[in-house]
Parts: sequence; C-alpha cells; structure tokens
Amino acid sequence: MQVFGFSRAIGVSIALTLSGQALAATPAEIALAEYNEVMVLTPDPDNGRKVYLTCVVCHGPEGWGTMEGIYPQIAGQLRTVIIKQLADIRARNRDNPLMYPFSVPSILGGPQNIADVAAYVAGLPMTPSNRVGPGTDLELGEKLYRDNCVKCHGRHGEGIEKNQGPVIAGQHFNYLLRQFDMIRSNRRKNANASMVKQIEGFTPRDQAAVLDYTSRLRPAAEKLAAPGWTNPDFPQYVRSGTPMSSPVPPPPAMPEMPQPPVMPPMPEPPAMPEMPQPPAMPSMPEPPAMPEMPQPPAMPPMPEPPPMPR
Repeated sequence: MQVFGFSRAIGVSIALTLSGQALAATPAEIALAEYNEVMVLTPDPDNGRKVYLTCVVCHGPEGWGTMEGIYPQIAGQLRTVIIKQLADIRARNRDNPLMYPFSVPSILGGPQNIADVAAYVAGLPMTPSNRVGPGTDLELGEKLYRDNCVKCHGRHGEGIEKNQGPVIAGQHFNYLLRQFDMIRSNRRKNANASMVKQIEGFTPRDQAAVLDYTSRLRPAAEKLAAPGWTNPDFPQYVRSGTPMSSPVPPPPAMPEMPQPPVMPPMPEPPAMPEMPQPPAMPSMPEPPAMPEMPQPPAMPPMPEPPPMPR
C-alpha cells in the first residue's frame, strides 16, 4: 500500500503518538522504518535492472562511478548498505543534494523498487581499475587501517553486511577523501558515531595515508569484472573511453554552407566643393582728431586784506 507515494511504514511513522499528542518522527526513525520494511521483501533483480535506469546517469551502466570520485563505485556494494543509504537519503537522514532528487518515491519508487535495485547493484562486478592515491605513505596507512578500520569494514575492505559496514575496497581515492572529511565534520549525519570519534584525532598525513592504503585494497577476484567488460543490460549507452557493444552510427556530415558573395567595394565619396571665402571686411576709418579744449582764463590775484585797527 502506498500513502501519497510513500510506503506504509513511512506513512505510519510520520507521526508518533505520545499521550494523545502527535510527535513528528525524526529522519532517522523514518529511514529505519523503511529499511525494516525493505529488508523483509523478496528482491526481483530483473525489475532492479529497470529501476537502475534512474542511477545510470551518475554511476554509469557498470556502477563504477567516476574516476575523479564525484560519484562513487556502487557495483558490488553490500545489499544492506545500499538499502540503508537510499532510505537515509530520501528521509533526509543523510544530506546528499545530488542524489536526493533521484531517490524520492515519485522517481525511484517504493520499498519494493529499493529492494530490487539494491539486489541488482550488489550483483554487478566491480571495476578492476579504480582511482588510487599517490602511494607515498602506505606503511603508515596499513597500520592505521588495521588499528581503526578492520572492525567495521573487514580486514580486506570487504564490508560487514549484518552491521551495514560498507565495502570500501576498490573505492575511488578522491571519494574516500571527501566522505572522510564529511564524517569527521559531522556533515554526514548518518555516519557511525564511533567512527566520528575514532577519526577526530587523525592528522592530514594520517588521513591521506589510510585512505591511500584503502583505495589499494583489492576486492575478491570473483567480484571483479573481466578486462574490457561492459554491462550487457545497457548496450546502447555511450561510454567515454570504452568501446560500445552496439556502436551508434556517427551523425551525417553537415552540408557545407555556401559562402556569401563578395561585396563590391564601396565607391569613394565625391570630393566636397571648396566653400567660397567670405569677402574681406573694409577697414574702419581712423576717427577724426579731437579739437584741443581752450585753457580757462587766469584768475586775478586776491587783494591783501586791510590791516586790523589796534
């Protein structure tokens, strides 16, 4: 039964009832409910092949991811790990913005589709040539791996199914680096709390060494693809750098476009006629000389005043 595109377990677990009041379920509880529902289903790998079309775009038809580690190798991963990670991502118990849109029920489907695609992916052979680290500190890396990683991931990186410990042998070095950083900084919310605590004291040298060593762990021979293997379920998929099972014919050659006609040169513009010079202005006549002004007559001297009587 589906409830608005979600499984019955998820629909029921959206709200927990406590003392008559609704209490929203946490993302971890929602993911666990779906995980438990998927685990009791009988998988159909043939349907899983059809569901895997949703995954091909990022992880490739072989499930080998990308060498630069943007997308991980998922081929040969343990079924319990695939189911847990899908349930966690779509319940938002693990933040993965790239994968979340492809994991939602409206795209990937319900619990049965998860069971089916997990079985299909787990059965894919792994790449024999994953990207490895520089190989400069492998002795330290081996010691750190044996002291810290064996309990959850196995001595050879083969994973531990009952504990949902992922296969990390054959994983791309750059992807291991990125996930290590996310786990240590608590950005991968569904990481094992014991691992977060265990690696918090790792130095940059420790991290590079142990992940370099991990990337060089080889899966069992029966889990590896033969050289040149391509997934026969996707014969028409265009693979970069590998031959196709059914080559796609090259597109027809485009007809040459006719060259535009040569444009004739533009004629030189006619010379502009010279503008006539304006006539010279006549010179102004000199103004007449001003006549001299007559000098005023001389004033007679003033007479001496008479003497005052004593």
